Amino acid sequence: MIKNILPFFLALFFCMSGKAQSQVIKKERTNPKLIVGIVVDQMRYDYLTRFYNKFGEGGFKRMMDEGFNCKNNHFNYIPTYTGPGHASIYTGTTPKYHGIIGNNWYNKETKNSVYCAGDNSVKSIDTKSTAGQMSPHRMKTSTFADENRLFTQMRGKTIGLSIKDRGAILPAGHTANAAYWFHGADEGHWISSSFYMNDLPKWVKKFNKSDVAESYFKVWNTLYNIDSYIESGSDLNTFEGVFKGKETATFPYDLNALKGDNGGFDILKATAYGNSLTTDFALAALEGEALGQDVITDVLTISYSSTDYVGHKFGVNSKEVEDTYIRLDKDLERLFKVLDAKVGKGMYTVFLTADHGAVDVPAYLQSVKIPAGYLNNVERKEKFQKFLMDTFGTTDILENISNNQIFLNREKIEALGLDLSDVQDAIVNEQITYKNISKAYTATTMSSVDFTTGIEVLLQNGFNQKRSGDILLVNDPAYISYGKTGSTHGSGLNYDTHVPLLLFGKGVKHGETFQKTKITDIAPTMSALLNISFPNGATGQPLEFVLE
Repeated sequence: MIKNILPFFLALFFCMSGKAQSQVIKKERTNPKLIVGIVVDQMRYDYLTRFYNKFGEGGFKRMMDEGFNCKNNHFNYIPTYTGPGHASIYTGTTPKYHGIIGNNWYNKETKNSVYCAGDNSVKSIDTKSTAGQMSPHRMKTSTFADENRLFTQMRGKTIGLSIKDRGAILPAGHTANAAYWFHGADEGHWISSSFYMNDLPKWVKKFNKSDVAESYFKVWNTLYNIDSYIESGSDLNTFEGVFKGKETATFPYDLNALKGDNGGFDILKATAYGNSLTTDFALAALEGEALGQDVITDVLTISYSSTDYVGHKFGVNSKEVEDTYIRLDKDLERLFKVLDAKVGKGMYTVFLTADHGAVDVPAYLQSVKIPAGYLNNVERKEKFQKFLMDTFGTTDILENISNNQIFLNREKIEALGLDLSDVQDAIVNEQITYKNISKAYTATTMSSVDFTTGIEVLLQNGFNQKRSGDILLVNDPAYISYGKTGSTHGSGLNYDTHVPLLLFGKGVKHGETFQKTKITDIAPTMSALLNISFPNGATGQPLEFVLE
């Protein structure tokens, strides 16, 4: 009888065992085939809401409808510039740790200005200029793309691309397979550096030999009837920059006719077509690098730079900015459709954010009675130098003023028998009396006081003890050091810190929140999604509520 029952129990055991194994298989976590990180340069959060009714269903709205919208997403440091922004998004930390304290900054050791991605030790690839002498060597920490490369034993690819070199290089990190950026002038090529390769891949050479870039030398007019662009100011006003060879900053723009006076291919950067060219190249990269075509996660970083160029030239409230975002929405839809077809719908994950926002043109704000204006740096400098002479008998203790920071010559201070802390304090007490300076702090204060609230926290998060200056200055809201036309950025105020954060695709829930999130949370969230190590300097936290 036992012999008769045994086969029954064995069959039942194997049946249940198979079922358990099946359940284990079903629960086994599978990573996205591809992570696409999108940074829209100079995108304020309110562009999502201002232009919402002009967007189609397949770009920004698709991300909101299918994914998660973090509506209260902010930068948590000063300065809000392109280089620090891209580094912070992908490293999950601030300039305090990753070291990219500006686009350019004064190097206290070499006594000269350095560029965040500049690297004279490497060679340009596919350009006769020095525009390719770039690398991420000044960024001190890893990105989540670096961690993915390490986790996958370098089998997961990382490709970075942008019109701007820093927008391609810093996100891709130190271990990237490649980073590509657009060199305009008379070449109009996507280039790279010997940090990544000795020669461009065939697919990039093919793209450069095509007439894709040249095809955008055409008329830039509004996509829809300009009269329907009620979300922006009048087309003809005094707050916008004008292309050389054109009398007014008004549509249409004949780019073929204007290119000769405006840097050749460089004019494309300051139009909506620069984003279209970036999308064209991104699609070529998907195909050429076979991204997302196996179970090992790849990373593609895309930075849309033309939104920044257009914003700087025409300003936050311009019809040029509105049309640029309407057209970018179409480019995103085009990108997502190709990802659906080539990688598979639901098999990739996308996040979209910005590297900073922008202030409305101060002259425009003044016209509607909002406090704003322009800094008189010549007057400031003259007053400060007089103070130094009257107080210390010399101006030699001043080494550099840049990025709202004052750098002192510490060797000269020591030779004069002065105390560094006393000199710093004296300068702070002087600077705070100047017109349109709202706050001033010493490096000693930044290094010794633990701030927990206010703009002081942002200053501290942006302060790198080895690279930052001796005195940090904060200007009044909407007071800028810039021309009288166009917008800029860099402050710790909401117009510069509040940027979108949209996520959608594999592993992302549908929803939205007004809970405050930080730009430094993005990289840890991507790491958590991939089950890999956080970037080595990350200070942000995974956004659990966006992940399935």
